[in-house]
Amino acid sequence: MTIEKETRIIDDSGINRILLKISHEILARNNGPENLAILGLQTRGVFIAKRIASMIEKIEKVSIPLGILDITMYRDDFRVAMKQPQAQITSIPFDVDGTNIILVDDVLYTGRTARAALDAIMDFGRPKRVQFAVLIDRGHRELPLCADYIGEIIKTQFNQEIRVRMKEIEEDGVDEVTLVTLSEEEDN
Repeated sequence: MTIEKETRIIDDSGINRILLKISHEILARNNGPENLAILGLQTRGVFIAKRIASMIEKIEKVSIPLGILDITMYRDDFRVAMKQPQAQITSIPFDVDGTNIILVDDVLYTGRTARAALDAIMDFGRPKRVQFAVLIDRGHRELPLCADYIGEIIKTQFNQEIRVRMKEIEEDGVDEVTLVTLSEEEDN
């Protein structure tokens, strides 16, 4: 039997501070909001992207184009990991060609999601540049990809995972990041 030990490592105010930091870094690195667009990866990356876009709007007094990207069918492991993959909505209400795209996700782990997102974006056009923002980088990369904007680096063991919960998602109901450690219960 597997035992889970879950420990909160970032609360709602911590997530807010991280996203504000990332928003400022995006603006600084891109010399303002011109020619920027944000794409949130389904599911939690969408809500993080919306918050970053809102923060940039408050800082710069200008609206940033915002889209939603589902990469389910672009994953190289979807046939192995999912018996019946459930594709979600992709909505990109702006021209990708020549735009500086900020991809947003909750956790960077193996790099496979980021690779799939790059493949998906290229089906919509040719951006000027693609940058990647994540709330948490937990290491253990399998592909040579890294994030341009990282909220927190949390090195994990192979028996650990990061869980991001967002209040916009009904089953989550709260903003937090937890570290889950899995262990096998010993038979007596």
